[in-house]
Amino acid sequence: MSVVPESGRSSRPTVAVVGAGAAGALVAVQLCEAAARRRTALDLVLVDPAPEAGRGVAYATEVPEHRLNVPVGGMSCYPDDPGHFRRWLCRHGESTVTAADFASRYRYGSYLADTLGRAVIAAHGTVSVRRLRTRATGCSDAAGGRLELRLADGATVTADSVVLATGPAAGRAAWAPAELVASDRFVARPWSPGALDQVGEAEDVLLVGTGLTAVDLALVLDRPGRTVHAVSRSGLLPQPHAVAPLPAVPPPGLAGLPFHRLRRELTRHFAATRRVHGDWRPALDGLRPEIVRLWQGLSDDERAEFLGRDATLWNVHRHRMAPSTAETVARARAARRLRIHAGRVASAAPGRDGGLVVSFDDGREVRVAWVVDCTGPGLKVDAGGDPLWGGLLADGLAVPGPLGIGVSTERGRLLDGGGRSERPLFTLGASRRGELWETTAIPEIRAQAKEVAEAVLAPLARAPRAVRRRPTDQFGLPLSTHAAAAASFRCGLGRVITVRAKAADAFTRATELDPGFALGHAALALLGHECGADVDVARELAEAQRSVRERGDERERSFVDVVTRRIAEHDAQAAGGVPSDGDTALVEHLDRFPADAFALGIAVPTIAFSGVADLDGTRALGLVERTASAYEGHWFHTSLLSFVRQEQGRIGEAGELARAALAAEPASGHAVHALAHVHYESGEHGVGRDWLDGWIGGHGRGAVHRAHFSWHVALHELALDDSAAVRRRWFAQLAPGQVNGVRALVDSGSLLWRARMSRNWTGRVPVDGVLDAVARELVERPATAFTALHSAVALTAAGDLPALRRLSTHAAGADPVQREVIVPLCGALQAVLEEEWTTAVRELRGLLPSLRRVGGSAAQREVIEETLLYALVEAGHSDTARDLLERRLDRRASPLDRRRLAGLSA
Repeated sequence: MSVVPESGRSSRPTVAVVGAGAAGALVAVQLCEAAARRRTALDLVLVDPAPEAGRGVAYATEVPEHRLNVPVGGMSCYPDDPGHFRRWLCRHGESTVTAADFASRYRYGSYLADTLGRAVIAAHGTVSVRRLRTRATGCSDAAGGRLELRLADGATVTADSVVLATGPAAGRAAWAPAELVASDRFVARPWSPGALDQVGEAEDVLLVGTGLTAVDLALVLDRPGRTVHAVSRSGLLPQPHAVAPLPAVPPPGLAGLPFHRLRRELTRHFAATRRVHGDWRPALDGLRPEIVRLWQGLSDDERAEFLGRDATLWNVHRHRMAPSTAETVARARAARRLRIHAGRVASAAPGRDGGLVVSFDDGREVRVAWVVDCTGPGLKVDAGGDPLWGGLLADGLAVPGPLGIGVSTERGRLLDGGGRSERPLFTLGASRRGELWETTAIPEIRAQAKEVAEAVLAPLARAPRAVRRRPTDQFGLPLSTHAAAAASFRCGLGRVITVRAKAADAFTRATELDPGFALGHAALALLGHECGADVDVARELAEAQRSVRERGDERERSFVDVVTRRIAEHDAQAAGGVPSDGDTALVEHLDRFPADAFALGIAVPTIAFSGVADLDGTRALGLVERTASAYEGHWFHTSLLSFVRQEQGRIGEAGELARAALAAEPASGHAVHALAHVHYESGEHGVGRDWLDGWIGGHGRGAVHRAHFSWHVALHELALDDSAAVRRRWFAQLAPGQVNGVRALVDSGSLLWRARMSRNWTGRVPVDGVLDAVARELVERPATAFTALHSAVALTAAGDLPALRRLSTHAAGADPVQREVIVPLCGALQAVLEEEWTTAVRELRGLLPSLRRVGGSAAQREVIEETLLYALVEAGHSDTARDLLERRLDRRASPLDRRRLAGLSA
C-alpha cells in the first residue's frame, strides 16, 4: 500500500478510518473504488497498529484448522458480486473450491488485504492512502465542522469524515472470581500474540465459554496427553453447518406480531421446515433477511427477554461450525480429550502442582494448569476500557444503543447526546449490534461498508460542471467519460467490429483511465463471457452496474442491462434453469438506439458473437434492415447485411455486399466471413481457397478467430477432394496448440469428423488432442445447443460412448433446444458408434429439419448431413445417398461429391 507524507492541510477532503481489520478494509475498498469511479479526489488515512490491513484479530490466526464459519459463497467483499472470493481463491491455487466450501480464516485475511491493495492501486491518482501504525485514543470536534483524532503516539489527524471500524469490544471477564483474575495462570486475551505459548504440552486447560472462540482454541490445544475442559452456563457447542446445505425457507408473515406470538410462529416455522426437509437450518437461513426488521420491531423489554431467555439457543444455531471443524471436535470429545461442562465458575484456588483448582457453582471441580477466557467480546463498545469509545460517550458525541448495547446511529452515522446525526462520524459492524442485533458477519458488514462509503462521499461530490460536449464513439454516440478513455474505447470498438485481436486490451486501458466508465466495464464483461477474453466477467459486470448507476445516460444504462441479461441468460442455460429473455432486451435496445454498433454486432450471429436465436426470423434480419438508415452504407453494417443475405440464400447479393465492404475496410472480418460462405455455397472452391488463404496471411494477420477462417479454407480443400491439403491445413493451423477452447471443439473437431466421413482422413483421427484442449465441463455440460452439437460430433469422432451418454443426460435437463435436438442427436450418433446403421439413418434424417434451431451457419450444421450421407452408404441405402448427392451438386459444384456419386454408380 502506498504511503504519502503528511504535509499540512490538503486541498482534498480527508477521510480517516479507525481500524483496518475486516470492517475497516471493506470500508476502505468501497471508498477507493467509489471515489475513483466518480473522480472524487480524496486523502484516505487508515489508523491501526496491526502490521497488515484486513486481518484484525479474526483473520490473523495461521492455524489451518481455523475455518470461516460462513461458506465461501457468503464471504465476498462485495454485496453485488457474491462470487468474488471464490474466484480469488481459484486464481490463487484453489481451483476446485466451491461456494459451499469453508476456507481458512488466514486465507480470508489474505483475500481482504489483496482486495484492498488492488483497490488502492486502481484508485491511484484520485485517492491517496496512508497507514498510521498506531491507535486512536480520542475524537473531538474541530474547526469547520471537521473532526480531530488523537493518536497514541501523540500525533493528531484532522479529517472531514471519520469512520470507526474498531470491531468487537474486548470483554472484561466480569464472570471471573477476583482470585482467578489475579492469577498468572489466567489468560484473559487468548488471541494476543504468544498468549498460549507458555502452556505445556501435557498441561490441562479450562476454556470458559463454549462458543466459536472456544472451539477454535480447543483445536489449537488438542493433543494426546492433554484434557481440554470447556464450561458455559448452557454447556452447548455451536451447531455444525450442513455438509450439503438445502435452499433457505422464508418464514411466514411475521410483521407486527407481539413477542410471545413471534416466538410461537417461529417455533412452528422451524418444526414445519424440519418435517418437510429433514433439517432446521433452511428455516433459520430463510429468517436471516428478516432479523434486523424483527429486532427493531421489539420493545426494550422484549429485547431484554430475548437476551435472557433465547439468545444462547439463537447463537448456538445461528453461528455454526464448518463441517470439518465439527468433525474434529466430535473426535476429540469421543476420545475424552475435550470435555464439555454446564455451569458457572464459582471460585479458583492454587493447586498443589502449581496449577488451579476451579470450582463450578454445582460443587464440581476441575484441576487444570491454565484457565482461558473464551466468553467473547462485550456488548458495550467501551466494555474493554477503550479510551476512544469511552471519550465519545463521555463527551456526548455518541450515545449507547438499545439496552446499552453498542451505540445509536442513523444509517451508520452516530447520534449525539441530543439525538442528532450532524457530525461526519460513522461506524459499522459490532458497534451497531444494539440497533441491528445481527451485524458482526461479513454479509452484513460489507453492505454497511457500502452504505457508509456512499454517505461519506455524498457531500464531497463536485459541483456540476458547465454542460459541454461529451466525446463520442465512431458512430456519434456520446460516451460518459473523458477524452482519453473515450479514445481507448473507440480503439476497442474498432477492433470488435472488424473482428480483430486485442479489443479487451483497449477496453481495459479505458477503464484504467476512468474506473467509472460503465461501457468499458460492460464491454470487458461481454468479451470475457462470449469470446473467452481473460477478464473477471462477474467483477467487470458488477463494476459496469455500479458505474452506470452513478454516471451513465439512458443508452448506456440500456446497454449495461442488455449485457447483464445476456450473461444471466447464458448462465441460466448452462445450469438448466429458465433464462431471462436477453434477446428481447437486445432487440428493444437496438430499436431505441440503432446506431449502437457494439449492440448490433452482438445481435447478428456472424463470427464474433452468438447473436439472437432466430437469425432467419424477424429479429436478426429485421434488425439489420431496420438499422440501415443509422449507418448510411457504412462498411460495418454492409458486412452484417452481407452475412444475413447469404444465410437467406441470396448468394449473389451477399457477394456484392461483402466485396463493397472490403473495398472500404479490407480488414472487416464480418465481410470476409460472409464472402467465405459465398464462395463455398457457390462452389467456387479454388477461388475461395486462394483468396481466403491470401487474406489470412495479409489483412487477417491480426484477426480474432483465425482458426475459423482456416476452417473455411479447409472446407474448400475438402470439397476439392484434396486429402493431403486437408491434413497439412489441420496440422499447420487447426491442431491443438494452434487452437484451444471452444474454437478447437467447433472448428478443429468438426473438420476431423468431416474428413473421416468423406474418407479424406484414413486411420484414427487425432481428436483426443482436441478434447484435451477443451475444458471437460464445456464438452460434457455445454451452455448452448450449438456447442453441444459440436461436443457430440467430437465425442463420436473419439469413440467415447460413455461421454456421449453423459452429454445426452446433461442436454435432457438443459434448455428446450438441447432437449429436443441434442438428445436425439446423441442417440443417432450412438447408433453410428455401435454401427446400427438403419437406426442411425432414421434418426439423423428426422433431425435435419430441426437443426436450424441449434444456431450457427448452414456450413457448420452440414456436418450432420455429412454423417447421414456416411450412414446411408454404410446401411446400403445407395439410392437415397445418390439423391442426396445429386441435390447437393445441383446447388453447388464439388469434386468430392462428384467422386462419391461416381462411387455409388459404380
